[in-house]
Amino acid sequence: MKIKQLTIAAAISTCLSAPTFAGHYVPGIEGVKASSVPPPGVYYKGYYVNYDVEGSVDVTVNALAHRLIWVTPQKFLGGDLTLETILPMINEKVKAGGTTVKSESGLGDLYLGGVIGWHGERWDAVGGMGYWAETGDKDKVGEGHDGIMLTFGGTYKLNQAGDITLSGLGRYEINGDKSGGVTVNDNLTLEWGLGKSYGTLDVGIIGYMTREMSGSNKEERNALGMSVGKFWPSIMLGADIAAYKEFGYENFVGNGRTIRASLTKVF
Repeated sequence: MKIKQLTIAAAISTCLSAPTFAGHYVPGIEGVKASSVPPPGVYYKGYYVNYDVEGSVDVTVNALAHRLIWVTPQKFLGGDLTLETILPMINEKVKAGGTTVKSESGLGDLYLGGVIGWHGERWDAVGGMGYWAETGDKDKVGEGHDGIMLTFGGTYKLNQAGDITLSGLGRYEINGDKSGGVTVNDNLTLEWGLGKSYGTLDVGIIGYMTREMSGSNKEERNALGMSVGKFWPSIMLGADIAAYKEFGYENFVGNGRTIRASLTKVF
């Protein structure tokens, strides 16, 4: 019994000192055609994300993010002005030595932002910025700090028919400090997708890289996966599911896996 207690205590100590997720943005949210802003209109996107990693500690995160997007008819700098807001609902569980040391649920921090979407004959591009407000409960699932997020990326049609695409989407987070002057490192996330369309069906190979860009002992994770999505024009509804497996990490607890499902409704 004493040996088990010592093992759990050591694991808890490892958990408290282990690298944590840097920033607010969750990698693996987007993939194929991630940088293509849709036509003017109002859109709701609901994302379910399950992230699970086993290592010195076991971490499981389940999140349901509600995203409201308004692609306005207004042109700005030659592109479509788009406004958006995101509100996540999060459940986090941490196990150490087979014992649950954390299990919390609640609303995460609120995001308010805007982007501009440009369109060419064989390409799309996006750029913008937004603000993560410290609205979540920092003692539960809130990050405990605010931050600015820069968005940039593009989608290119690799053939004349336009049914094969390569996309890349970047998110650079400039994080504020936590209370007490605790520094949160800046973070860069790059998501990419190579997709093939079969009418209203999209399949693709997807991946992401997320890395801390400031401080020492920088955390980095890389992942590769696949996705399939379908859109039903008659009811203006789309759905997408994807799975990722991390294959390389630095200064983190281990290689994790991500499962993502999303639902898009056009109003």
